[in-house]
Amino acid sequence: MAVTEAQLYAKVASKHRSRSTSALLEPLLAKGFPAHIAQKALVATGQKTIEDAAKWLHSHCNDPSLDDPIPQEYALYLCPTGRLHSRLQDFWKESKRQCGKNRAHEVFPHVTLCDFFPCEDQKVELLYDVLKRVGDSFSQSFPPSISLTLHASPSYLGFFIDDSQANVLKEFAVAFSSEASALADCHVKPFLKQFHLTLAHRFYPHHQKTLEQLAKCINPGEPCQWVAALYSRDMRFVHYQRLRALFQYKPQNIDELMINAGDLIYVDPTQQCDVSEGWVIGTSHRTGCRGFLPENYTEKAHESDTWVKHREYVFETASRSFTKTEKEPSVKLNGETHNPSMSRSVTSVLSLQNVALRRGVLVMRHGERVDQVFGKSWLQQCLTADGKYTRTDLNFPSSLPRRKDSVKQFECDPPLSSCGIFQSRLIGEALLDQEVTVSYVYSSPALRCVQTAQHVLQGLKLNQKVKIRVEPGLLEWTKWEASRAIPSFMTVAELVEASYDIDASYGGNFPLSSLVPSESYEDYVSRSSAVIKQIITACPSKGKGVILVVGHSSSLASLTRALTGLPSRDSGDFAQMVRKIPSLGMCFCEELKEENKWQMINPPVKTLTHGANAAFNWRNTIMED
Repeated sequence: MAVTEAQLYAKVASKHRSRSTSALLEPLLAKGFPAHIAQKALVATGQKTIEDAAKWLHSHCNDPSLDDPIPQEYALYLCPTGRLHSRLQDFWKESKRQCGKNRAHEVFPHVTLCDFFPCEDQKVELLYDVLKRVGDSFSQSFPPSISLTLHASPSYLGFFIDDSQANVLKEFAVAFSSEASALADCHVKPFLKQFHLTLAHRFYPHHQKTLEQLAKCINPGEPCQWVAALYSRDMRFVHYQRLRALFQYKPQNIDELMINAGDLIYVDPTQQCDVSEGWVIGTSHRTGCRGFLPENYTEKAHESDTWVKHREYVFETASRSFTKTEKEPSVKLNGETHNPSMSRSVTSVLSLQNVALRRGVLVMRHGERVDQVFGKSWLQQCLTADGKYTRTDLNFPSSLPRRKDSVKQFECDPPLSSCGIFQSRLIGEALLDQEVTVSYVYSSPALRCVQTAQHVLQGLKLNQKVKIRVEPGLLEWTKWEASRAIPSFMTVAELVEASYDIDASYGGNFPLSSLVPSESYEDYVSRSSAVIKQIITACPSKGKGVILVVGHSSSLASLTRALTGLPSRDSGDFAQMVRKIPSLGMCFCEELKEENKWQMINPPVKTLTHGANAAFNWRNTIMED
């Protein structure tokens, strides 16, 4: 048990637990569920219906924490609804697309009234009563509209609430916290600092200008009805990451986790160090069970995705809110006045910005390599006694290209597997379906990368039309080379002789002789930054063609972060991140030429996901007694 979790148990063990029943609880007790487990089910589902609670109990029948006494944590938020909420959601979506995810994206638009506090399961209904009673007492004094002023700093962007209106909200928060603390026997602290609605938080400073421009498109005077809403979260997983399952996974081993598409998973980053590559260990939000699952079956989820909404109080102010006939309000940004049009939305402004888009850079990891499937001794499995290559499994390539030096050099420069060839061609076909125009192709000198580029071009039907430029500077971090030396790669002449579509006139920016074995992380980052900038410079900016760069898992971060102006990761974080990048993983950057910068957006095609397929021996399996 983790130290923090042990502290939670100790904190609640000595609390007095009163016994109360409700209309929802009694039917569950009649079905034979223990009171504390029935209460937990009701709280976990927001105390809405008996059916929801019963379904939760069924899903959590194997939950090892079902008897745990740890309560939920609750928070009271003031949330906008209506057209203002829609505009804020547009901002959320577009700021994430243009500038990447920041801390504000973890939670929906809100103003904090009371931050998270624990409350025992059997006393949660008292919080509902307090919210209704305090809401009624403030219904007449609640502001008919809330004036929002845009405020920006290098790490924060959001709306501040006018002091006179904020004072009413603070009085409401104080009244709720006082009554809730007294009646529900919990410690509720009202938020008494500057009341605000966060738009962006903890972003890179060079994104501030773009975020401000997007924020100015939000008219804070849009019709809006404000709602005081009570949310809960599982306090055991506050500091965990959250993943969402994209596909169903059925366990192959007893320590693996069953997941359905849409399931949310809690993952503790501190427990992933010893987990096999491509896997994570996590706890299912739906079932409470814990186990291993394939990471490429998931995507990152938001913190609030696992929260439960309990009750809300709607402040009926629609008749007193702004209408189109009233004077359009101004937005003040650090003292400057701006007058956005009511009809002007974030989306419409973006359509103008998209005119500035020029080139694109698609950075791609190579396909499945043969030693990834058959291990480091793969070549020994394929060589006959006289040293000739023979295919012992259909996932071995049908043949190896000819090279002047020993065939054993393929041990340090492995080719693609048959599946890797298929994967690469499939990606090319998908790019063709999306009408992606590839104008230039660069590849690491590693054979697996050259082959990936070749088969992507075949899928695009561009083989012999677009030549591959072999760039030694795209080689992965040389510290990771298993041989502790720079591998002996096939020469350009050998690749051409093997019928690869190579640009023989391209000399490269970094000759192989300049690469140093076991280079430092700083040198690798510097090399990656230099090579991507030289590639961009070498490719004319006229037109909107895509530059395809085929490299390694490390390339996706080292090249794109340098291109978009993001600082390099810490070497430890970098190594952990690279482990998560699958075969044919992709990142896409597009140029905003008028702003003289590049930004990352979604790749033009979907990801490629597939499961393992173990070797099969019919004699040992079928005929075995």
